[in-house]
Amino acid sequence: MTKEIALKYGCNPNQKPARIYLNDQELPVTVLNGKPGYINFLDALNSWQLVKELKEATGYPSAASFKHVSPAGAAIGTPLSEVERKIYFTGDEELSMLACAYVRARGADRMSSYGDFAALSDICDKDTALLLKKEVSDGVIAPGYTEEALEILKAKKKGNYAVIQIDPTYVPEEIERKQVFGIYFEQGRNNVHIDESLLTNFVTKNTELTEQAKLDLLIAMITLKYTQSNSVVYAKNGQVIGVGAGQQSRIHCTRLAGSKADNWWLRQHEKVLNLPFKEDIRRADRDNTIDIYLSEDYEDVLQDGAWQQFFTEQPSVFTREEKKAWIKQQHDVALGSDAFFPFGDNIERAYKSGVKYVVQPGGSIRDDHVIDTCDKYDIVMVCNGVRLFHH
Repeated sequence: MTKEIALKYGCNPNQKPARIYLNDQELPVTVLNGKPGYINFLDALNSWQLVKELKEATGYPSAASFKHVSPAGAAIGTPLSEVERKIYFTGDEELSMLACAYVRARGADRMSSYGDFAALSDICDKDTALLLKKEVSDGVIAPGYTEEALEILKAKKKGNYAVIQIDPTYVPEEIERKQVFGIYFEQGRNNVHIDESLLTNFVTKNTELTEQAKLDLLIAMITLKYTQSNSVVYAKNGQVIGVGAGQQSRIHCTRLAGSKADNWWLRQHEKVLNLPFKEDIRRADRDNTIDIYLSEDYEDVLQDGAWQQFFTEQPSVFTREEKKAWIKQQHDVALGSDAFFPFGDNIERAYKSGVKYVVQPGGSIRDDHVIDTCDKYDIVMVCNGVRLFHH
């Protein structure tokens, strides 16, 4: 380990010099391969905190997929269903639970995860390394790597793939410091502990939280803690399925995350599962083609002269009516918000994407309106009093 790592440049090529360092002790990170950049380290250190806390809160191996200092996805390691294997393109091979966690973290929003920085709560194994090898990814951070996994990762990107090892026992100082326009800011670290004790203050008529719902709400809250605000997260079955990050308006967060959750669900429809892709289509092209197929611009990949680039035969249109009918079948989705909902319109939008469980701080002068909207749809809502802004 070292006290300083020099970087090629900062956020942009003109921002030189650049480095990460600690004044009085060695850095808790070691670069095992490649040359991670400024934004890579921002992603790595934020995502590591997320997966570390997710593992501590749930007991499951955990993974995250980060882009530009916000998660595109996060998940715990549980066995993949047959449908999940299809929508995440894993094939039939058996995977470790850590590998399953990364498959699910990256798979929820594959468009946003393109070129991601991955974080793993446990020592990276061969299964996970082989998955990373297949994807377009900038790097990975983990508490360690098996010898076989490290050799696989060192060969990625012509030997330039960023591989970072972090000391899992490292505890940062209680005070955080940053500089903006030459002025120093200090604040206490956000050490709020997220566990089931934050899921007890029910404010709705329906107070029935399943064990799966509790798990999903924990995942949503921990993900929010490391997502650029304003932020809203949808989660289901142990994984994030939609993130709305960095929006000035909360309803725009809810809509953005909801549209991502809808796409995740639409990808499980038989029309998408059975798209007749060419065998030699690249993974990124396949992801992009599915995204366009699900959008209002579907003609861009279905019209004559276009579909032949991607498919062996011309697929039928996935109509708006068919999509609406399928989305109505989505259910038991959990939703978390990093600050209070000011109006019931957020709940109205969330309900359209199958949301049944909500956790948020509360404290709006319109809490009564938000609660009434939840009761209208028999939604369970907890107000935990904990704001999770992150900047």
